[in-house]
Amino acid sequence: MAKPIKYAEKALAVAANAAWQVFDTLNQINPNPGFTPKWSDKPLLKSYEKMKPKLGWPRTTDSLCPKCIPEVRQEILDGKKDVSILMTDKPGEIKAQIIERDGKILMVKDCPIHGHFEDVMSIDPAFFKHLEEVFPGRDIRAHNDADLHHHGSSTITHGRGSVLTIDLTNRCNMMCDPCFMDANQVGFVHELSWDDIKTMLDNALKIKPRRQMSVQFSGGEPTLSPFFLDAVRYCKQVGYNSVQAATNGIEFAKSKEFAKAAADAGLRYAYLQFDGIGNAANSHRAVGNLFDVKLKAIENLHSSGVDIVPVITIINGINNEQVGRIVQFALDNPRKISFLSFQPVSFTGRDEAVTDERRAAQRYTLSHLAHDVKNQTGLGEPTRDWYPISFMSTFSDWADLVHGPQASWGALSCGCHPNCGTGMALMVDKETKESAPVTAFLNGDQLARDIARVNDAARGKWMSITGMTLALLRNYNPFNAPTHFRIVDLLKKFDKTFGATGKQYGKVTGDRTLTDIQKRRADRWNFLFIAGMWFQDLFNYDFRRTEQCIIPYATQEGEISFCAYNTGVGWRNIVEKMHMTATLTKWYEENGRHEIFAGNKNVGLKDKAHNLLLREELVTNEKQTDLDSLGIAKTAREEKARARDAKLDLEKAAENARMMALYKKHILQEPETGLVQIGGIAAAKPAVKEEEIGTFGD
Repeated sequence: MAKPIKYAEKALAVAANAAWQVFDTLNQINPNPGFTPKWSDKPLLKSYEKMKPKLGWPRTTDSLCPKCIPEVRQEILDGKKDVSILMTDKPGEIKAQIIERDGKILMVKDCPIHGHFEDVMSIDPAFFKHLEEVFPGRDIRAHNDADLHHHGSSTITHGRGSVLTIDLTNRCNMMCDPCFMDANQVGFVHELSWDDIKTMLDNALKIKPRRQMSVQFSGGEPTLSPFFLDAVRYCKQVGYNSVQAATNGIEFAKSKEFAKAAADAGLRYAYLQFDGIGNAANSHRAVGNLFDVKLKAIENLHSSGVDIVPVITIINGINNEQVGRIVQFALDNPRKISFLSFQPVSFTGRDEAVTDERRAAQRYTLSHLAHDVKNQTGLGEPTRDWYPISFMSTFSDWADLVHGPQASWGALSCGCHPNCGTGMALMVDKETKESAPVTAFLNGDQLARDIARVNDAARGKWMSITGMTLALLRNYNPFNAPTHFRIVDLLKKFDKTFGATGKQYGKVTGDRTLTDIQKRRADRWNFLFIAGMWFQDLFNYDFRRTEQCIIPYATQEGEISFCAYNTGVGWRNIVEKMHMTATLTKWYEENGRHEIFAGNKNVGLKDKAHNLLLREELVTNEKQTDLDSLGIAKTAREEKARARDAKLDLEKAAENARMMALYKKHILQEPETGLVQIGGIAAAKPAVKEEEIGTFGD
């Protein structure tokens, strides 16, 4: 029944290809210069004007020593060195080489003090090469930013970012492992005041290019802040149309009324911690009914008008087997899940002192993700269907052109380094659940080249829309699209995403209503984006990534790259200590203790009812056990426990040897032997490093 339509669409694609040749030839005659929009003091960049860092391999870049940096940071925290050295000097910086060896891409580096380090960047060189080859280049250089971007080598230099992150508090109601910020373990509270929050949001508006971006309130657990709802409301007031909360979902699951209040305040997305299907798959978070919490949070939030982005911290040996299950869960629930964010583990925070053995076993890269999705679901070809997140910036450039010089905001632009993030888009039929990778029926590489030519010509709104339309049609293969998908659906999707023609699909601005939300959700087609965002740690740190970060942290010391803040130099530790609200003891005296769910404690839910489709075969009832047979610790907490046990064993052995030597000397009256010396040496050498002792017990 559908075949005649597919053939007609193929004929239209062929005709569009012929029309494109004429259009493109004429469009390249006397191209217009890039205009300077209201939201920038610098003109729009042509594709050939965009800067690119050095890519390919072998290549040399600037990195950090994993041992020097914690030492330097501690000296700053102890007051032995001033924080200004991070702006004026380059402590801990070393060169690194990115090379190919044994079918893998590696970062290798040597510190003159601490020796050799290396780590895996990719298990698939062809995939790594593809991501770098289609990278379109950096955004407009940041300006009007001198008072916010001043962090030495860690300074963000390009663009404005796509997600402005603000940690409202370092308090949390969980005790996760891993944890970027080592929540509940630093001995003090760092919590933003209302004036702090407003100042950070106001300051962010000054930076140009003044692009629209998501504001993400994070923590700790942001819902513990007394200003959470006020902060969401203020974002809407000053013009941000996308506000999200990076949350474990506990407060939203416990109270539908709270979820509704957040939606009414303007919360658009819940960036929901979600590590697997079933309580066993989430058991490493040490909350007994955590998966039930996730399902209830999704139910309460979605029914209130908040969209859900499950965020999966993915770790080899812990939950990498969950990749396919989570993707299938999203495919089964296309009306409620339109985005998945997989985040390969970054060994920082509680995990910064990870042993080499555990790091090698648990390391997970973007290439692992692309292959796991294919192997566990059968969906997607890594070098055809996965693109760097920055690939979309070509389309953002087109939107900037269409919206013209008088637009108040530039389009959202995810202009990060190609090694930072990647993704695959699936077109999912909400009615039949059929799906297909978008780039299986749309030639992504050629489409991007076509749109770049439209952008470089810099014509007016309707000529640019005509160019986009022809480019979409000529690169479209209807026979690889889902059965009921039509060319008109494709054109509507792009129009809805970029707001090109002005047609109303439901508002996305701050004054949107539940009616607008429902109107946008009524679309039959779900554009499911499976993203991987790989944050750096000290073992794979690359300053070329830091300087074009798209997730700046707004802090009391300016806006700092996500990786420079949480990993890298570790600005978080420094900023939070500089602006400490109170010691933990003082905070508890004045405010009391908030409830913490740990030690497999259950969250009290009114009920577990939800309307999500949950296939029984997807639910995991047993923990993943890959690392058990290898005898490798799974978490930082377990590593520390092993180190303590090993240290106690050594001390006990030394004491036993000393007592035996004394017994032989004084009771048996035997001549002294080396045992006394062994015991003495053991007792006199307590300075054996804890991490070295820890390896003895593994």
